[in-house]
Formats: sequence, C-alpha cells, structure tokens
Amino acid sequence: MMSSLVIDLVLCGLAYVVLIYFVATLTRNSLKRRDSNGDEGDGGVENLTPPKIDLPPGVIWPSDVPQGARPEPVDF
Repeated sequence: MMSSLVIDLVLCGLAYVVLIYFVATLTRNSLKRRDSNGDEGDGGVENLTPPKIDLPPGVIWPSDVPQGARPEPVDF
C-alpha cells in the first residue's frame, strides 16, 4: 500500500502540471490578442531623451568636465 506522502506528492505534481497548462494556455491567448490590434502603447509623443538627473552640489558628470581645466595638485 502507498504511503500518504507518495500520494500527496503525486497529487501535487498533477496539480502543478494542470496549473502550468492553464497558465500557458491563457498567456498564449492573451499574447495573440495583444499582437493582433497593432497598438504598441498608450499613445502620446515618445520622448527618447534621457532624464536630467539632479546631482548633489559639487558632483558633476565626467562628460561635463571643462576641457581646459586641470585640478590643482594636492600635497600630503
């Protein structure tokens, strides 16, 4: 006779397979419907420029460093 642990494992495995099947079926139908309407987003104007990040005082981006400026040497 099978122990209750083996029966539980078989039933959990069967429930897992059935659950994955339903999730895959519903997802596939949703993806087909989304691709068929040709709408790629919520509309509006696309802004592809990166956002301006507010840096703390004294911190600058390496691309914003003045070309002619050299830092003063520091003696230790």
